[in-house]
Amino acid sequence: MDKDLELKKIADAVSDCKKCDLCHSRDKGVPGEGPPDAEIMFIGEGPGFHENMQGRPFVGAAGNLLVELLGAIGMKREQVFITNVVKCRPPGNRDPQPEELQACNPYLEKQLQIINPKVIVTLGRFSMARFIPQAKISEIHGQPVKVKGMLVVPFFHPAAALHRPSLRPVVEEDFAKLPELIRNAQQAPAYHPAEQIEDNNKAEQLSLF
Repeated sequence: MDKDLELKKIADAVSDCKKCDLCHSRDKGVPGEGPPDAEIMFIGEGPGFHENMQGRPFVGAAGNLLVELLGAIGMKREQVFITNVVKCRPPGNRDPQPEELQACNPYLEKQLQIINPKVIVTLGRFSMARFIPQAKISEIHGQPVKVKGMLVVPFFHPAAALHRPSLRPVVEEDFAKLPELIRNAQQAPAYHPAEQIEDNNKAEQLSLF
């Protein structure tokens, strides 16, 4: 499989996507970016103002903080794959709606299949809920679990640390764990309520193209 080609197909599909109403307000779709063989995949919630204008994920203030947090553990943005659960900006940066999450889910599912990262880092509660429904991010942040064979680690969204400075040390501590999490990826406990995961991720398995 030519991973670069397959990721480009997803990007092209996102740019023309009309599966939900977000297509009417977007400037550019934001499919995600990064190497196809990335060990870490960061999944945020949705594009913001700057992302919508540039068509790239995490290029605003939260993106700058993400780069800083990666740098603190000796990593660069170019080493990781970054995307969101919804690929177009919700108006006014509101929360993604269920129908929008469902419409975008096949794109994210395909990206996960292509990249097959060692570690999936969810940024924010909507991203976390895709893998670990009904959990509270304040209770499980930084704790790795296996979900359907994938290592998932919920983190607070970098934007949360910008809005609530008291969260900054917590976010920094969680990021500091990443190198060890990659080394010990096979040792995480499994998340057991599989039926919840199946229900949460049940989007039509339609062809993207």
